Amino acid sequence: MKKKNRVYLAGPFFSKEQISRLDEIQKLLAANPTIGDIFRPGDDEYTATEFGSFEWQTAVYKHDINNINMSDVVVAMLDYKIEENEMEPDSGTIWECGYAAANNVPVIGVRNVKDEPLNLMLAGSLTAFFNGPDSIKEIKDYDFNSLMTRYENVKVL
Repeated sequence: MKKKNRVYLAGPFFSKEQISRLDEIQKLLAANPTIGDIFRPGDDEYTATEFGSFEWQTAVYKHDINNINMSDVVVAMLDYKIEENEMEPDSGTIWECGYAAANNVPVIGVRNVKDEPLNLMLAGSLTAFFNGPDSIKEIKDYDFNSLMTRYENVKVL
């Protein structure tokens, strides 16, 4: 019997376009038979105190770290403000990738913008990379139990 892996779905969710990209990845993951639970930061908000307060910041930070630690894999949306021609990934998402990699949680990168270079340290932390809209569709068939290394031809800086 195949294991159903728990995914931490990292990525920016500050605009409707960013949320739409994460929704699409979540749909593809949900269709994958090797995926079980999908955790999305921001979906389970801390409401015991004022948004942005120190208590809120601490609770959200610890909640997200706990969920990375409890996950089998991090899937990271590396697109950020592509509608504004800003191609560098979201700093919070990059931090989550580094934290996961440092704690032996495999990181799978996904990105719609195919022809942009990728930072060497981020590229090196990825177990698999789905680069471009057609490539991203293949994540529904990726075996999250074997976690086979998956390369893409991308310029690295």
